[in-house]
Amino acid sequence: MQKPLKIKLLLVDDKENNLLSMESIFERDGYQLTRANSGKQALKILLNEHDFTLILMDVEMPDINGFEAAEMIYQRDKLQHIPIIFVTAHSYGDENIFKGYKAGAVDYIYKPIQSELLRAKVSVFVELYKKNHQLMTQEIRLRAINKSLEIEVHDRIASEEKVIELNKALLKNIEQLESTNKELDQFAFIASHDLQEPLRKIRTFSNRVVTKYKDKLDEEGKMYMDKMQNACERMQNLINDILAFSKIAVQKEELVHSDINLLIDEVLSDMDMQIQEKNAKITVGKLPMMHVYPSLIKPLFQNLINNSLKYSKKDIQPVIEISGQIEPNEDKTTKTKFNKFCRIQVKDNGVGFEQQYAEQIFTMFKRLHGNSEYAGTGIGLAICKKIVDEHHGYISAISAVNQGSTFTITLPAEAAKQLPLKAKGPNEGQQITGNNN
Repeated sequence: MQKPLKIKLLLVDDKENNLLSMESIFERDGYQLTRANSGKQALKILLNEHDFTLILMDVEMPDINGFEAAEMIYQRDKLQHIPIIFVTAHSYGDENIFKGYKAGAVDYIYKPIQSELLRAKVSVFVELYKKNHQLMTQEIRLRAINKSLEIEVHDRIASEEKVIELNKALLKNIEQLESTNKELDQFAFIASHDLQEPLRKIRTFSNRVVTKYKDKLDEEGKMYMDKMQNACERMQNLINDILAFSKIAVQKEELVHSDINLLIDEVLSDMDMQIQEKNAKITVGKLPMMHVYPSLIKPLFQNLINNSLKYSKKDIQPVIEISGQIEPNEDKTTKTKFNKFCRIQVKDNGVGFEQQYAEQIFTMFKRLHGNSEYAGTGIGLAICKKIVDEHHGYISAISAVNQGSTFTITLPAEAAKQLPLKAKGPNEGQQITGNNN
């Protein structure tokens, strides 16, 4: 059984109260915290421990300041993978900020420290650290698979010429995977978009292999290349979804009194091609105006509608109904400051699922149809739950196999009010079908 991954943070500051403050901020996250009260002490610690996830380094320290300590740290190959966030009370000019980045910093955070901002920044690097370890594990598995394939090819193919050609293709595949994983290991703690580049290379080179050697690859070789290309596409979707999930808490802005119908209309406009392909009929009822984060509400409905389209029945037109209303909080036993709630339902006529999985489907990587044509990344509904959580609400599902599903979003509605009858959104009370032009 694989041991759980330890998340280790090195806190470097010459002031005891600053160290205590940072320790209290991360107390609920379960990280393993190591403290150093000077740059020299941090260097001594790093002589023996190389597995830190992140270093939070004060800039202004006696003897060795943060910039100098960072330069010394990155002189050692074993420590170059550890990102450093500088903590400072000063707002430096561009020249000094550049000096910090040149020394190895990945970010700055200014005193007085905003606890939630610091936790959000650290959580991004923690997620990247976890994904990097997963990719390393996958690399080991891929090497074992490729070795097994090489042996199988030698055993099954009688033609020596075909064996040599396929071995070259397999060796090239291994080299590409090794190169890509090294790049991912090097850039795992830098900005998220850098993760896309190595994956793009795999897809490009595999396309070149297929194009250049399509007449030389046998059916088994083509099957392996197809599997590799499909795996690349799944990984791309996985990275996009994980990044979307990790950014939810830090990307939201201020609450905006929004017309939910207009937000859903924008979502439907963006998904027009998917709706047309499925020939789906979507009915949107009159929804209340609410104080929400518009940038989060749109992906919430996009994921729910996409989920209904993806799990629709074959040869049956998908029908999706979206409705909602304001309801009082009738459960007086719950300790909540909200007296009213807005309940929005997204109902479909798809393949459904067993009700016993109604809570599990909102967890990361949970796929009820993982081995079927409906397979996805297993993150879409987890994104929905996190968005609803950010609005201090909750989401639930009722379903049965082959009888469709109903997702209920419950959000606090203290600031909500019903739309005037004349102020309808473009799709309010209307039906949208895949036949519309």
